[in-house]
Amino acid sequence: MGCMNSHAAQELTTFQTGFAQRPTRVVAARHADDVVAAVRGAAAEGLPVAVQATGHGVPGPLEGGVLISTRHMDGVRVDPVRRTAHLQAGVRWGQVVEAAAPHGLAPLNGSAPGVGAVSYTLGGGLGILAREFGYAADHVRSLDVVTADGRLRHVTRRSAPDLYGALLGAGHNFGVVTELEIDLVPVRTLYGGALAFDGRVVDPAAALRVWEAWTRTVPDGLTSSFAAVPYPDLPALPPRLRGRYVVSVRVAYTGSDGERLVAPLREIGPVLTESLRTMPYAESHTIHSDPDVPHAYYGDSAVLSELDVARGAEVLRRTGPEAGVGAMVVVQVNHLGGALAGPAPNSVPWREGAFLVRLLTMADRETARAVLDPAFAVLAPVTLGRALNFAFGAGGRREGLYDAGTRERLAGLKSSYDPASLFRDDVSARRG
Repeated sequence: MGCMNSHAAQELTTFQTGFAQRPTRVVAARHADDVVAAVRGAAAEGLPVAVQATGHGVPGPLEGGVLISTRHMDGVRVDPVRRTAHLQAGVRWGQVVEAAAPHGLAPLNGSAPGVGAVSYTLGGGLGILAREFGYAADHVRSLDVVTADGRLRHVTRRSAPDLYGALLGAGHNFGVVTELEIDLVPVRTLYGGALAFDGRVVDPAAALRVWEAWTRTVPDGLTSSFAAVPYPDLPALPPRLRGRYVVSVRVAYTGSDGERLVAPLREIGPVLTESLRTMPYAESHTIHSDPDVPHAYYGDSAVLSELDVARGAEVLRRTGPEAGVGAMVVVQVNHLGGALAGPAPNSVPWREGAFLVRLLTMADRETARAVLDPAFAVLAPVTLGRALNFAFGAGGRREGLYDAGTRERLAGLKSSYDPASLFRDDVSARRG
């Protein structure tokens, strides 16, 4: 089965360090056959199954069951003629970017190169160029998946449209995906980077208003996000960030008029730092510069029908450094729409959403809930639901992850493909 009891501690390491991992058994899978054996063994013993590649999206503590670690299944193969990539279950986005770049191609990856590509795609996949190309899940051609009956199936939209549609958007709730084939896009370079402002010099709420108004004017191909981060005064941080409240707008665009389009954002105020430039796609991770050191965090998300700037300002007030909440809270707002709003044969919900708000804190779970829950309550009147890939530490809470129709359809398919609930809701949502 590929079980490595003597190295279980290594297999249990995750990017998210805030939740204990205590499965009954750990399987370090290196091939699809290892996954088949692990699923069959778990089913025979009546043990639930969870899946983990890098552990960025661990939803909560794991107690008991079988944890299948796919981090060793890290092969990637690019087909430049078909413009696709075959990704094994443990591949990280950075590997895919590196493999595609020599062919003038790019994957629809997220902002962090260390995140597991397959798990992220199964949860939807909101990428750097999302408004131009849509969700990563919309571009999957086929999946190899081990279902609860221990079968390794090759699934396409034609061969099994119901299972295909369920897998894409529902995480590992219907099986363990061992490999998938996904489209690449012909992108060599892009215009992107960030404009950052000092949140104690520039009013964060005013900056949010300017950005929201600006998003109404940009073409569908331009993807951007707004962020507010109160950095602690720690020696490990660069001097320009230590102790500052940084408000920034991040941009990614493949068009030729990026500088002209971004110009109105300079009206926000004096620029603290700027990284906007035309860059090779292989450098696109520098747009967000997500932390690459494992740490503990807790957070959640809200897909909004609109960005009510007054409510957004209240969220910033409640989470900013002057709020006295005793926790560092990162606020990120993604502009949705564009290609993200188009229909697709999968289970990624809330396509009518206009913005995605993500709140993240490094505090312990109880402190985090005390801060974040009231902030999300402010947004409740314009909230459609939550995003599966950004429910950090929410355990098995499934409320709001799907609209009623999608939830009902997935429940019916769960009864067909996994009647014993081998892939349990409370453990099968672990991503990345």
